[in-house]
Amino acid sequence: MSDAPDIIPPPRDIQVERRPGRSEGGREVAIRVRDVTVGFGSKIILDHLDLDVYRGEVMGFVGGSGTGKSVLTRTILRLVRQRAGRIEVLGRDLDAISGRDLRLLEQRFGVLFQHGALFSGLTVKQNIQVPMREYLNLSQKLMDELAMLKIEMVGLALDAADKFPAELSGGMIKRAALARALALDPDILFLDEPTSGLDPIGAAEFDELIATLQKTLGLTVFMVTHDLDSLFSICDRIAALADKKVVLTGTVADMLASDHPWVRSYFHGKRARNLETPPKGAS
Repeated sequence: MSDAPDIIPPPRDIQVERRPGRSEGGREVAIRVRDVTVGFGSKIILDHLDLDVYRGEVMGFVGGSGTGKSVLTRTILRLVRQRAGRIEVLGRDLDAISGRDLRLLEQRFGVLFQHGALFSGLTVKQNIQVPMREYLNLSQKLMDELAMLKIEMVGLALDAADKFPAELSGGMIKRAALARALALDPDILFLDEPTSGLDPIGAAEFDELIATLQKTLGLTVFMVTHDLDSLFSICDRIAALADKKVVLTGTVADMLASDHPWVRSYFHGKRARNLETPPKGAS
């Protein structure tokens, strides 16, 4: 997913409107994608794709490089428009809303871009306050207090608040960007390769942080990743993208049992982890 542009929008005075998503099989669907086709010029990236993400789950989204994982995320976020099909988020048809209603819905999203996308000319605290300035009408004192709360929430030292991105390590950038994604207490957290570029210890710690925040805050997490350890350790379900469609959705155990050629090569390939310990979702 492309990093966000370095623009600071003016403040808005908008309050959050809460609506439930559609229920299916007793579970509330937070994101419903139906028959979605996305293309650029003559090239079709996603072809009549279907996917459901349930409220309160961690969904891992996997696929080969360049197959459209980030494209789907960008389409759900309305950064790319589909050529056909329907997308509902938290019970709202994205093609049927605009203006104030769309901004209300956007306020319920948190996005962690692959490389952090922190604004280089702003401190960590100021980066976290960007969504607050965009959507809320808060005093500077209250924004400062909320930013410090988010910094503490993601495990950063409090003195990181006044540092600029160039002064941060890769792991600190990820945490600062996560704090910004959580600035508005979103319902859905979109993560694009959250452990990319981190060493194994840092990646494991970040996975643990995501899992803890998801349980504590009741988040729905949609995570684009290639990290098998993340899939095994924190994902409730996984959606596998191949042939321009979601070819399988299920637990890690379902992925391991699949005979689909791409799914099998991914989960049983040379880089697959040792499977002696049953993964999450295995019986």
